[in-house]
Amino acid sequence: MFRRSLRARVLFAFGFFAALLGITSGFGTFAAIVITEDRILEKQLRLSLADYVARSAVDPDAALPHSAYVKSYRDPVDLPTALRAWAAGAPDNGYYEFENEELHVAVATTGAPAEPLYIVADVSGIEASDSEEVWLITGLITVVSMLTLLAIAVGAYIGRRAIHPVVSLAKAVGDLNPEQLSDDDWRRLKAERFHDDEVGLLARTIEKTLKRICAFIERERYFTSAASHELRTPLTVIRGAVELLEQADLSRDASRAMGRIKRATVDMQTTVDMFLCLSRESDDSSYREHFEVGPLVDRVIEQQRHLLANKDITVEVKHSACPSLLGHPQAFAIAIGNLVRNAFEHTPRNQGPISVCVGQYEVSISNPSGRDMHDPEELSQRTSRGPEARGFGLGLGIVERLCEHNGWTFTLRVNHDESDARLSWGSRV
Repeated sequence: MFRRSLRARVLFAFGFFAALLGITSGFGTFAAIVITEDRILEKQLRLSLADYVARSAVDPDAALPHSAYVKSYRDPVDLPTALRAWAAGAPDNGYYEFENEELHVAVATTGAPAEPLYIVADVSGIEASDSEEVWLITGLITVVSMLTLLAIAVGAYIGRRAIHPVVSLAKAVGDLNPEQLSDDDWRRLKAERFHDDEVGLLARTIEKTLKRICAFIERERYFTSAASHELRTPLTVIRGAVELLEQADLSRDASRAMGRIKRATVDMQTTVDMFLCLSRESDDSSYREHFEVGPLVDRVIEQQRHLLANKDITVEVKHSACPSLLGHPQAFAIAIGNLVRNAFEHTPRNQGPISVCVGQYEVSISNPSGRDMHDPEELSQRTSRGPEARGFGLGLGIVERLCEHNGWTFTLRVNHDESDARLSWGSRV
């Protein structure tokens, strides 16, 4: 019950409290009636007895207490039949109640010589009958039920009025799309419409926080837009200069240096594209583009193959399917490129092959982990420190960010002798 909505808990609290209060007061009233009627009769008998004792002290021939319901007896034989056997045992002075016979008896020793005096009250016509008690209990239950229903109705009204601002605030916050926040989205909360209470304080706090977030996002967008031009322009100039130099008659050493410059420029271009891709909005048209996965993977492998130039390692590429994916081709290429680069860089010399498999819903890359990964203690220490501590660098963090941004899934399994990285996209083709 307490795991339900706040409104349900308010209703439960009102109904439970009303039922508990009604039951307690009802049974208290019933018990008070039962106890009070016996105490009144007892007190009446004691007063009648005290009055007679006082009068008999002045006038020994004073008449015994007698009325339609209260009668006095000196001789036990004259008592009602149900009391004769009891009186024959010479009971002590005091007050006695016989529930089955509906009789209340006060006993006192008076007169000279002293004789027992029995004052008997017949309450059969005074106390409530069993049927009356049933009706009384039924009435109390009815009153308790009506009070409970009334409390639930009041609780529903109060709960709706009290919780409405919370629901309104939650709906306003829920309508905001965190992927497409703009500078004016914080105004949609309209915190001024809430009263100066806890909900109003919460609304104003959320509005202030959201305002700062929106301002930060706007500054980030401006920086990304400006940085895109500032980063791409010098890279374009460098790549153009490299292409011109490649056409010149260079020495062997200069050609090698030019090749390294060209690869470094490509890597830098990839890095720039990667970070710009992470900061790009989800409504970019590139996120709704069909592309073939197999050719893209082959192109990425060829771009990174220079990393294996001095390692004597073969790469086995298997296409078990020809999937096409609806999404962002550049982001997918960057993610696969990071996985391929990690596999190429961290596979020890002469240990292979590196296996790349393109399936219907995933791309898997498996490579040997190296001789140091055969030590269980070393593997445990590296695994406990996360991907960066295992030497995989920033690449896997970027892959995880790209997968989260595009709705893909990235998994990495490392055992004693092999690492297996997988990028999957479910059934979205």
